[in-house]
Amino acid sequence: MNDGALFNRYERESAKRVFAAEFREAFYHFKVGTDEKSPTYILLPTGERCNRVFIAGTLTEKKKSDGETGFYQIRVMDPTGVFFASAGSFQPEAMHQISSLESPSYVAVIGKPNVYQSQDGRNLVSVRAESVAAVDKSTVDLWIMDTAKLTLDRIEQNNDDQDHQKAKEIYSHPFEFWRPKVKDALNSITL
Repeated sequence: MNDGALFNRYERESAKRVFAAEFREAFYHFKVGTDEKSPTYILLPTGERCNRVFIAGTLTEKKKSDGETGFYQIRVMDPTGVFFASAGSFQPEAMHQISSLESPSYVAVIGKPNVYQSQDGRNLVSVRAESVAAVDKSTVDLWIMDTAKLTLDRIEQNNDDQDHQKAKEIYSHPFEFWRPKVKDALNSITL
């Protein structure tokens, strides 16, 4: 009997690149499947579903909370805004990586998006970090260029698929709203 017959294969979904401005506007989240291990997604305002995200920028703040289940919270700024990310006891590798970082520094983060609703009804979105690495400015600039291209691709595709249609229904900004944000991000690159 081969190993495949004994165990279900688990493959991680690729992490999607997204700028902070668009990520912070995302609030629609959903699950595909009915069992406990079914993947959950957020739908970006440009019509892309994300189970994992890849972000990069400047680590501007790092806080460690004490207590039984200590965890880190970080703020990462890209040219369009701020991401909030955290790592707790279920992400020991990311916690260890964050503990060794200084603020400010350039970082790249891969993690799962989470949507919370505050007591006043606002939607708050953050990243539960799986991996956090110190990088240099040129790596952040490459991330900006890649993220800009992928965001523009999503804007221009404007497909009639289910995800694009749902984004058009639920988000207040049309896809074209994001084009100036991409331009601003690209203008931040120093070559």
